[in-house]
This record gives sequence, C-alpha cells and structure tokens, in this order.
Amino acid sequence: MKLHTLLSQLQNIKWNVEENPEILSIEMDSREVKQDSLFICISGYTVDGHDYAEQAVRNGAAAVLSEKPLDLPVPVVVVKNTKRAMALLADAFYGHPTQGMHLIGVTGTNGKTSTTHLIEKILENAGKTTGLIGTMYIKIGNEELSVKNTTPESLTLQKTFRTMADKGVSHGVMEVSSHALHMGRVHGCDYDVAVFTNLTQDHLDYHETMDAYRAAKGLLFSQLGNTFNPDKPKTAVLNADDPASGEFMSMTAAHILTYGIDSECDVSARNIVMSPSGTAFDLVTPFGSQHIKMKLIGKFSIYNALAAASACLASGVSLEIVAGTLAEIEGVRGRFEVVDGGQDFSVIVDYAHTPDSLENVLKTVKQFAAGKTFVIVGCGGDRDRTKRAIMAQIAVKYAEEPIFTSDNPRSEEPAAILKEMEEGVEGAYFHTIEKREDAIFYAVNEAKAGDVILIAGKGHETYQIIGSEVFDFDDREVALRAVQSKLNQ
Repeated sequence: MKLHTLLSQLQNIKWNVEENPEILSIEMDSREVKQDSLFICISGYTVDGHDYAEQAVRNGAAAVLSEKPLDLPVPVVVVKNTKRAMALLADAFYGHPTQGMHLIGVTGTNGKTSTTHLIEKILENAGKTTGLIGTMYIKIGNEELSVKNTTPESLTLQKTFRTMADKGVSHGVMEVSSHALHMGRVHGCDYDVAVFTNLTQDHLDYHETMDAYRAAKGLLFSQLGNTFNPDKPKTAVLNADDPASGEFMSMTAAHILTYGIDSECDVSARNIVMSPSGTAFDLVTPFGSQHIKMKLIGKFSIYNALAAASACLASGVSLEIVAGTLAEIEGVRGRFEVVDGGQDFSVIVDYAHTPDSLENVLKTVKQFAAGKTFVIVGCGGDRDRTKRAIMAQIAVKYAEEPIFTSDNPRSEEPAAILKEMEEGVEGAYFHTIEKREDAIFYAVNEAKAGDVILIAGKGHETYQIIGSEVFDFDDREVALRAVQSKLNQ
C-alpha cells in the first residue's frame, strides 16, 4: 500500500510528505522493521519508541509516524496520538479484517478465559471455523501461538485478524481486558456480540477506582455503535445478576440479551444440582429449554456456561448444539484443573487471583471436601496492593489450612507482599512459606485422605517472575512432583 493511501485514513491532520513509498509492513518495534516498513513511535511505560526511530530507519523503514518532529532521512509524519493513529492505519493496512468476520468480545473481572473457550467450542461444533485471542494463547483453527497481553496492541490485533481471515476464520472470539479498552487497543474491531461476565475488585493499581474500572469495561458496549443494521445486528450479552449490567445497558444501543441465576432474565439456569463430579440444570432461553449435565463444577461455571450459551444463541447457533457442547466439554487448562497422581486427596489448580474468584472457588471446594481444605495463595507484585489483605481474609475464612506464599513478586520483595497479607489477618491461624514450591510440597505432605488442596493464582501459567527474571514454574507440574514424592516415601 502506498504511504499516501495509508495516510488518507488520518482525517483532519495535515501531512506535508511529498515522497510516496510503497509500505510493505507496519511495525512498532524497531527490531521488527524490514525494508519499506512504516515505523510507528509509541511511548510506553518503560520505553519510548521515538528513541528507536533512527534504528528503525537503519533497519529499512521507509517512513516514520511520530508525535514530534524528528530529523531523519525518510518521511516523518507527525500526529497528536500515535496509538490512536496506529489503530486506524492497522485496520486499513490489513483490509478491515473484522468487518467480514463474526466477532465476539468477552469482558469482565473473572471468567473471560473459560467463557471464550466455551464459546469457541460451541461454534466449532456448529461447523464454524474459529479463531481465539486470550490470556493463554492465540488460536487459529488448531494452531496455537503465544501472546504477551490478554488483548494485544491494535497493530498486532489487526495483523492477527488478517491472518485469521486469510485462513478462513468465520468467527472470532476474544478476551477484552479493561486495560485494552482504556488504551484503545481494540479500536477498529467490529464486534457483533459483546459479553459481560462480572465486575469485582481488580486492577486498581491501574484504574485507581472501581468507578473508573467499571467505565473502562463499559467501553466495549458503548463501542458496539449507535445504528441498527439488520444484516449485521449487534448484541450486548449482560449478566443480570451483576449490578454493573444496568449501567452497561444504558451505555449501548445494541440489542440486549441477559442471563443469570437469581434475577429475571432471558437466559437462565433453573433447578440447579451441584456435585463433586459436575453440575446439572435446566437451561431456559427464548428459543426453548434444555436439561444440561456438565462436567464443570461450581456456580461460577454455570455463569460461564450461561454467558457462552447466550453469546452463541445471539450468533445464530441452535439451542441443541449449545446444550450438547456444554454437556461434553471437559474444562479449561488451569481453571479448576485437577492434578491426579493416584493420591487419596484432591489437588486443584486454579487461576483465581482476585478476591471474588478466590472466594467462588473456595466455596465450591467446601461443597465436596470430605476433610480439610488447604489453600495456597499469594498476590502479584507491582499490582493492586489493596486486595492483598482481602485475599488473605478469604483464605482464612474458607480454609482450615491457609498457606501464604509467593505468586509473581516481580520487582517487589516477596516478604513485603506476604507481610501485607499477614497484616490483614493478624491473630488468625495461617502458614507463611515464601518459596512457592516449598508451600506446595508442604501442603501435599500434610494432606490426608479426603482433604482438598487448592493452589490458587497462577493457573495455566508456566513461569514465575521474580525481580526481572522469568523462571520456569508450573503449579501443576510441581504439585504432581510433590504427590509422586509422597507416594514413593
């Protein structure tokens, strides 16, 4: 695409650039620049892309997009906000890929990963070719690719959607984080269905207040647009049991489909029966009712199933396919995942890293634990400090054997994080074992028949960040090693 053609997407700015080179790629990382790239200078938290513009030119950049004049031997186009411009240019450069795709976005504090995976599986069973973008990976058909952020930057996102479209993906499903919404990473994404799971405390290190956090989530629904197109209808899928849905309802002009358990809504679960082996309920919808027997456990799993069912019904999938898929799905990696090494006690790994998710999972464990409940929990460094005491309080409330340990301490001292957790439960019974591996081994060695060990916070993660280093660490592998060691004693 010619530079002038690309720049024509940026209305209401003056660009005095006579040269009109062919642009073969757009890059925001100077190391990725190739011959005839457009390099976009992005000012990040730790790195300013303007400092790497010269390197980008040496690597072959044919033009540079900047927020200030730069003395370079190639055309420099100056705009007020390169991130906002990048979203526009990426969408155009990659041929507006989401406009020809049915795109479902899922936002909320908890349940995004499980809900997107349920949606993807239902769509697959409905014969659709799917793509998925989320916390764990990017998935295009059966191919999995690594991902740095839950929701990638707009440039990476549009490039990914172009790849999906070229590979025949008809239906895209993605987790949409509050950070991404607030930063404009999803500008240009043409969502057909937007799903809200729930809103509880998280990310206050970034958003500072719950009102700001809620407002960021609400952008997904307001950005569904203000027009009605019968050929491409938009639907907001909202959790009727969460108070934030009322505000999101007023923020969107899209069709609304509500789901829930306790409130009057469009899609609901009735006659719920929960057991250690699964969950059964009647799925009641505007399209009829079906009795569901799921292998997934817990009330939170019902909410995820209802959210996924609603999104797929809004996408034209039959109730029969929705119900059949919910009955067969095994679960999602690192989400209430059982570690079985032949022991006579239960070990469960879960991503629960917020107060609400930890409480939900522990409540579920208490429903089937025949003996004591152990919980191994920590809090991430360089993140919301206000939830540390709350997480500790929940652990002490629901577990007979609460164990505080390191999560991903990052640049903070692990002992300092643990002290803030301890201060929230002063006088209560708990253990503090700083090294996460030691904490897991301790719980396994202490567990007896019928006990349940919940290892919370990291779920599917295969690493631990201590300082600036990333170490291999998988809760599931460590737990299995601990179980095998105990059984071999």
